[in-house]
Amino acid sequence: EGIMTTDTLPKGASTQFEYEGATITVTGISKGAGMIRPNMATMLGSIATDAAVSQDILQNILHDAANKYFNRITIDGDTSTNDSCVLIATGKAAVAPIMEPQGELYDALRKAINQVAMQLAQAIVRDGEGATKFVTIEVQGGAHQQECLDVAYAVAHSPLVKTADFASDPNWGRIVAAIGYAGLSDLQTEQVNVYLDDVCIVANGGRAASYTEEQGAAVMAQDEILIRIELERGGCKETIWTTDLSHEYVRINAEYRS
Repeated sequence: EGIMTTDTLPKGASTQFEYEGATITVTGISKGAGMIRPNMATMLGSIATDAAVSQDILQNILHDAANKYFNRITIDGDTSTNDSCVLIATGKAAVAPIMEPQGELYDALRKAINQVAMQLAQAIVRDGEGATKFVTIEVQGGAHQQECLDVAYAVAHSPLVKTADFASDPNWGRIVAAIGYAGLSDLQTEQVNVYLDDVCIVANGGRAASYTEEQGAAVMAQDEILIRIELERGGCKETIWTTDLSHEYVRINAEYRS
């Protein structure tokens, strides 16, 4: 609670696993609700384990977890200088120290840390300023990782897409427009498919013949929405998590200094 600002609730996650008769614990807390996008922005995250781990291995595990989870969330596309993500190993558990990035204990610990990091990162999105929707954007079929991210963030940061999310409006044209201005070279629009959950709304670059507004509206009325984009340009894929943009978000940030 001491690190909350515009957060509406404290955020924590914990998990345990057994190894050679010992219980290993991984626990973390995070803070963040606005000014959140890759590079963590105003996020604070602290994760601790009672395993004993060498510093270089711990750093590599944290770097990987931050990139997979904390750097895959965005609320509003804005950033700040005030961020921090820390991973601590106390060495209190009765197991041998992890000195090499291999073995059963290493694999189990890495999995546990990733699990906690994902829960903490997604908790930030779920508590996003004024958020009423938890939106997963999954981009498949990219030529490389960066273009998948470019498309995902173009959609995530579009005010028109975000307000459509808030209104439960299956406005496929706004999504397609964001894909188009994401900056991909030689984008073949006739290869692009877009889904809301399992409902195909765009096929071969245009409105899917089988799509009805009722199908899209039913998905958009949910608290959690999946927007899946198929580019058909390669084998890479990326997933990010974001929110809608509501009246409450505007109020919070308009009155921030009041």
